[in-house]
Amino acid sequence: MLEKIKETADFIKNIIQETPDFAVVLGSGLGKLQNEVEPIHVLEYKDIPHFPQTTVAGHTGKLIYGLLEGKKVLMMSGRFHYYEGHSMETVTFPIRVFHLLGIQNLILSNACGGVNPAYSVADIVILKDHINMMPEHPLRGKNIDELGPRFVDMSEPYNKKMIATAEQAAADYQIKIHQGVYVALQGPTFETPAEYGMIKAIGGDMVGMSTVPEVIVARHMGMDVFCISVITDLGGPDVAFAVSHEEVLNAANKAMPNVIAVVKGLIKNYQ
Repeated sequence: MLEKIKETADFIKNIIQETPDFAVVLGSGLGKLQNEVEPIHVLEYKDIPHFPQTTVAGHTGKLIYGLLEGKKVLMMSGRFHYYEGHSMETVTFPIRVFHLLGIQNLILSNACGGVNPAYSVADIVILKDHINMMPEHPLRGKNIDELGPRFVDMSEPYNKKMIATAEQAAADYQIKIHQGVYVALQGPTFETPAEYGMIKAIGGDMVGMSTVPEVIVARHMGMDVFCISVITDLGGPDVAFAVSHEEVLNAANKAMPNVIAVVKGLIKNYQ
């Protein structure tokens, strides 16, 4: 696995010839953010050695290197999920590659279901913490000491300085924003009303099927992490609305202008 990571990183490094300031991973329905990048190189996943392939609608499968707000960014349009049948090694493979490219700052995004009564569909939430309830752990197995320690400090999974910078950007644009705790489940089913109730009872504000494995692996390697979520549906014991992937994408699309403004503000102002 380490040799594959190095080969992939070397392939990308030989093309972009620079160290990006940020890596950005686009979640479900958030692909329009890629249109904000002034592209220098666009690589199809299928053309990158050892890179996995996406199978989910709303995940296009391109690695975009370019400029955003004057900063160098490497953007994944399309991510990989455990529920697709990928191993955790595969799900987190791009994050390992980003680290070997010398990238320190990681920005993640996702679409998720909300259980906090203060949330509405299309609201934006910045992750302040998470609860991992996935059935497999991305660091299980022999530790690769070259990448990080056996036991990883998770006292600050999401970088407080990045959060503060993003919140200031939201305030500048008068965008309503929340901070919340994200609960990661395997999927691919959306949650039942009782499961939504469980999420709330254990201290979660929202629930999704991605992000946490990538965060754990990034922190294993000492990267600074920020994540922005769009609330695409609401659930709970007394909330039994039907939800579909199409509705998730529609809600993400509605929130997209605000997501773009906050992420661009973060990238522009973060030092």
